[in-house]
Amino acid sequence: MSNLIIESLIKESISDEDLDEIVDKAKDYAIQHGVCMCFKNNYDRNKVQLSRFVLVPTSFPKLEFEKGIVIQKILNKLIHKVAYDHDFISKTTKSVIEADNFTAELFKIYQTVYQEGITQKYSLGLFRSDYMLDDSLKIKQVELNTIASSFGGLSSQVTKLHKYILCELDNDDKINHLPDNETASGLADGLVAAWNIYDNNQGRILFVTEEKTCNICDQRAIEYLIREKNLKIKVIRRTFKYLIENAKLRPNKELIVGNDLVSVVYYRTGYEVEAYPTQNEWSVRLLIERSRAIKCPSIQYHLAGTKKVQQVLNNPKILKQFLNDEEARQIQDVFVGLYSLELNEEGDKAVEMAMNEPEKYVLKPQREGGGNNIYGENVKTTLENIKNSQERSAFILMELIKAPVQKNYIISPDNKRPQLQDCLSELGIYGYIIGDYNEIKENQQIGHVIRTKPCDENEGGIIAGAGALDSPYLYN
Repeated sequence: MSNLIIESLIKESISDEDLDEIVDKAKDYAIQHGVCMCFKNNYDRNKVQLSRFVLVPTSFPKLEFEKGIVIQKILNKLIHKVAYDHDFISKTTKSVIEADNFTAELFKIYQTVYQEGITQKYSLGLFRSDYMLDDSLKIKQVELNTIASSFGGLSSQVTKLHKYILCELDNDDKINHLPDNETASGLADGLVAAWNIYDNNQGRILFVTEEKTCNICDQRAIEYLIREKNLKIKVIRRTFKYLIENAKLRPNKELIVGNDLVSVVYYRTGYEVEAYPTQNEWSVRLLIERSRAIKCPSIQYHLAGTKKVQQVLNNPKILKQFLNDEEARQIQDVFVGLYSLELNEEGDKAVEMAMNEPEKYVLKPQREGGGNNIYGENVKTTLENIKNSQERSAFILMELIKAPVQKNYIISPDNKRPQLQDCLSELGIYGYIIGDYNEIKENQQIGHVIRTKPCDENEGGIIAGAGALDSPYLYN
């Protein structure tokens, strides 16, 4: 961890009496505005709790925030072009599918529909690119998410919450430093645009969800905005278990779920092994991919978001296969070192490098959803066990970003008084894109979120880790 400290909006501890009062106000505001989720443990559909959030926004350099905003549309285009390059996808994922069964199953679906002829030429991507500041206060990309990019539904409310809290703390002069944030509306715009392209007023937008959906408020926020934008659009929520029994294709490849025609499929699950306990789940994913429905993401978008693709695109020569020189330069500027661990000389050097200084690297498998990465001495231990195995090809190696520290209070759904503590933050920038092999019809940057965690925690996910929702306070 870096010793660099950014001056936070809270410079010293708030008195217990004042803290209790402002935390109560913050919690009540969050409950009133749906900054909530269902309990992960002892799940009960009829009960929600507060999502973790920080008391005040995190200071963030304005120029670096704006850099992330500007390059999001370039990243959208990059992933789109990668996804529609069959040779690149096939070549890049080859070593991974030999070592990782999950990616192999995804590729099997992709190869099947590619050989049959892709029925629906358009793909919808609702993406989120994540960054941390390095020790020079420049943004560096952590990863780019192409499936189930979460917390866009809540991020807009957290921005409003922070504006309210700043005013309660007599800092109303600071609220203009919080950029407007309409992520949820932007995500809904992408889904509505896909529905319009399908062009059938009877079509539904299908949210594919988990059996137990913890992040229900995040998802519903997007659903309600879809309805506000177009009263004709109905959203249906179905699990893989339901779809196995009730999804079918008409002869013209229309997707029918129960009695509903589905025009757009939006995956809020399907990004981790646990979503596919049997081959039946993979079979219904293939059935959906064969359909005329517009998928978010399509199977090629899903593959384009893998860690292996991210690592390969770190090569400037390969990046310029998809972008012009200026676009490539802007993207390359936010990359950190990413290294292949394939069974060859290049991979051997990366393994040796990581084992010699494991504290400088993160070991990443081809997974989403948090809780999967390997840090510190565990990097060395893991590589010792797999260094001579094909299994190592399922991972990539990434330089650890030495992020600056700020102080904040993390508000949790319990009765404990929060403590002022050192935190690290990660900025997420959202975008959506719709296109096919020949053209991009829509390409937008649509919002942002910050996720903040205690500096002694590795995992910053809100559900899978110790993270809390946050928003940026921009300074020059």
